[in-house]
Amino acid sequence: MKKITIAIDGHSSCGKSTMAKELARRVGYIYVDTGAMYRSVTLYALRNNLFRQDGSILTEELRAQMPLIHITFQLNEETGRPDTYLNGECVEQEIRSLEVSNHVSPIAALPFVRSAMVAQQQAMGRGGGVVMDGRDIGTVVFPDAELKVFVTASAEVRAQRRYDELQQKGMPADFADILKNVVERDYIDSHRKVSPLRQAEDALLLDNSHMTIPEQNEWLMQQFIRSTSDA
Repeated sequence: MKKITIAIDGHSSCGKSTMAKELARRVGYIYVDTGAMYRSVTLYALRNNLFRQDGSILTEELRAQMPLIHITFQLNEETGRPDTYLNGECVEQEIRSLEVSNHVSPIAALPFVRSAMVAQQQAMGRGGGVVMDGRDIGTVVFPDAELKVFVTASAEVRAQRRYDELQQKGMPADFADILKNVVERDYIDSHRKVSPLRQAEDALLLDNSHMTIPEQNEWLMQQFIRSTSDA
């Protein structure tokens, strides 16, 4: 059976990654965490002193070194999930650090970084057999993907999910503040100049506002079965 490319886009906190990881696990595809790629570039910049004391980026130095940054994913047999590798080194733990989290947003906003990451993402998916989620996968990275899904849910539902998650972790949470953040992120994602969030014309729309995780996973599995039978 031909292996296809699956592109899952959508708003923040709508469960894209959860769906993508589970589908990849069930069908034996590689899940590509695009967020981990931008975190890896950030880790490289931190290691190579490409941030100034005030947190600003030495942009031209980073631009010159982008050809030296190669990111790959390898399946971890113990976890059943792919680990992130930066220039051959497993950096799965390091890229989740607070230091990386505090520096990744300005890195990911640089057009030349996004361009380089899109090129690497396209190379990963050239032979099919990948599930990738993000904001511009079906529109920019893989406009010819055999299966495209755009996931959304109401801002209130997504804020409630994030609120519940923080509560379960014992972390302080204010629903009004979270809802405000969700609405602001939607606006920023949809209005940025580089690769704005939008639904591809041929993407299937999934509003999972009132679906359980098992229900949305089963829905996605059915779309996968339909797409591979058509391929």
